Amino acid sequence: MHIHILGICGTFMGGIAAIAKALGHHVTGSDQNVYPPMSTQLEELGIELVQGYDTAQLEPAPDVVIIGNAMSRGNPCVEYVLEKGMRYTSGPEWLKEHILRDSWVLAVAGTHGKTTTASMLAWVLEYAGLKPGFLIGGVVQNFGISARVGETPFFVIEADEYDTAFFDKRSKFVHYLPRTLILNNLEFDHADIFTDLGAIQTQFHHLLRTLPASGKAIYPSDDKALVEVINKGFWSEQETLGEAQWDYELIKADGSEFTVLFEGESQGVVRWQAIGEHNVKNALMTIAAARHVGIPVSSSIAALAEFVSPKRRMEHKGTVANVDVYDDFAHHPTAIATTLAGLRAKVGNERIIAVLEPRSNTMKMGVHQETLLDSLQAADDVFVFEPANLGWSLQERAQQAGAHSHTDIDAMVAEIAATATPNSHVLVMSNGGFGGIHQKLLDALAQKETS
Repeated sequence: MHIHILGICGTFMGGIAAIAKALGHHVTGSDQNVYPPMSTQLEELGIELVQGYDTAQLEPAPDVVIIGNAMSRGNPCVEYVLEKGMRYTSGPEWLKEHILRDSWVLAVAGTHGKTTTASMLAWVLEYAGLKPGFLIGGVVQNFGISARVGETPFFVIEADEYDTAFFDKRSKFVHYLPRTLILNNLEFDHADIFTDLGAIQTQFHHLLRTLPASGKAIYPSDDKALVEVINKGFWSEQETLGEAQWDYELIKADGSEFTVLFEGESQGVVRWQAIGEHNVKNALMTIAAARHVGIPVSSSIAALAEFVSPKRRMEHKGTVANVDVYDDFAHHPTAIATTLAGLRAKVGNERIIAVLEPRSNTMKMGVHQETLLDSLQAADDVFVFEPANLGWSLQERAQQAGAHSHTDIDAMVAEIAATATPNSHVLVMSNGGFGGIHQKLLDALAQKETS
């Protein structure tokens, strides 16, 4: 059939497009900003893309329109679809009916670490020969793609709690029918759609209601918000990260080498490229989930030794003048603090320069303004960029914390490059493109080195 996707260039919707194409459908789509890398990836698949939302793209009428959750009432195409009575659905619902209903779904939910943990899990299953399908909110570097159909019933999905569509305000993950469910952690986020933590916990409770009795939930026993969700009602098997079941002992402080423990017994040692205690916990969740589908712990440990973190997760962008530049997606105070802690454990007393853009809707609303600068304390120097549409004064907070505040990216780059000394580590954190700041930093450092 002909499937047309509104909002196709987001990672999730782009993944839906790739899967639909692989199933043999004729797929087209549009977005407000058709841009690489997703536009390139889709065009290589032979998917026709339209810039903007002119209703001419819906003539002749496709068999079904998949509407992304960024689309709202008032959008010309949305209004046209409703007015003409065209058949439409959401990405999560389409995926459920065409892929997930007949799959053993391994879902990864939680406030932090979903992309990384889902990527680990997909790779562990691949290493074990299970050839899983997957849909993940980032490019999985072990595969070079973010989504595929797979060759077996196993399907790994990043289970996002964000809402489904303008006509379906349930969290996306209630559509996913998991049999193996990782719950990494739970904190307040997405203040643009959730009023408080309790509202998010309700959605997680609804997710647990979809888990069959023979299904398994894996979660950290010390996460109070998740335990409260479990206590609302639970009908399935469970395993926990904590002293009683899955645990770990760090061999290296940066988490690059650690012992896996199950019920107090060593299961082997992971030696890998990832760093940070948060990633150690992600790995334990992965090992437990893989074991639920029959993969021995020893196989998971061997797979993790070859795991490459997704793009934008402590991704090393380059070294110039003996200064390392990293890119990380962190945009919540907890994620910022744990990312910095991992880097600090790796580099010891060497200088860390943290560079942050508060870009998420929750950040712009000022929900985390009281804790944001505190989350950067592990850095030696802090630079923050205040976008024009920020709803609160970051400059004022920065001054109180002794951080550098900028409203011009080029000026900020110049100051960072001027102050960066050999053996410094520049960690850039944003959930957007940040004006190409990574390359600008590398170029400025190169110019400084040659001048």
